[in-house]
Amino acid sequence: MTDTENDVDVWPTAELKQQCVAQAKALRKQAAEGGLRFEAYLPPKLAEWLLERIEKGVFLDPREAVFVLLGEHQELEPHTDLRQELLGRRLDAAINDPSPQTPINEVFDELRKRLSKPPPEPATWTHRPTT
Repeated sequence: MTDTENDVDVWPTAELKQQCVAQAKALRKQAAEGGLRFEAYLPPKLAEWLLERIEKGVFLDPREAVFVLLGEHQELEPHTDLRQELLGRRLDAAINDPSPQTPINEVFDELRKRLSKPPPEPATWTHRPTT
């Protein structure tokens, strides 16, 4: 990953990973006292999923969704057996997916087409604090 949303599909370099680890270490004490604020980019399908949940009233806004979902992930982390079961079910679902498989040449053609033009500008959620 790089610093821009448009480059999210690029694999992170070892240098970038080291920079992220260093930044996490540098922020740890301050975050332990005051929390952590950050900006996030969601790819289109995940963004649509989240906005659908907000429209249905599951979440108030993206901030609440991140808070709830990361909390659930944190609670699941120590339960290796449950995480393995979930991974197994995901793999089974992918293997048993009845949707037609796309030939590899069509996949590469689609990738070349997408990469030949600039990506669309992402939508931005604006937090409106209550007064």
